[in-house]
Amino acid sequence: MELKAEFTTEPFRGEGEPPEHAVRAREAATKAGLTVDFGPLGTTARGESEALIDALPAIARAALDGGATRFTLQLSSDDAQPPSDTPPHTLERLIVEVEAQLGGSLLDLDRTEKQRAVRLLEERGAFAMRKAVVTIAAALGVTRFTVYNYLNRQH
Repeated sequence: MELKAEFTTEPFRGEGEPPEHAVRAREAATKAGLTVDFGPLGTTARGESEALIDALPAIARAALDGGATRFTLQLSSDDAQPPSDTPPHTLERLIVEVEAQLGGSLLDLDRTEKQRAVRLLEERGAFAMRKAVVTIAAALGVTRFTVYNYLNRQH
């Protein structure tokens, strides 16, 4: 069975290079042979359940040795499907709604308006959806790190 581990390490950092604790946790997951999707506010590692579970202590240890003050973990079956009543293309629909509200393509917005778009998408629950950051970053024409920075500034 495939498992997915989503973990965050703190403290968060704003702009610039990712913090050492996040980099070390990512490296430990990669070294264990897991598929890793890395972001400044969270990392997802996927793999066979035994390999992933066996790698978790090394990942946590690497983060803490790298200066993390908190390590938060969520495990789930990578085979989990969204509820059947979830409409398809919901994230795309939310992006279209925000574009309509802001009067143009997210790609054409200035920085302040892009930050506002991220806030509006967050208010609508967009970031709870799978691959939201990647999709929203592409729609905005920015990096995932920039989207995470916009989110981090709001709180």
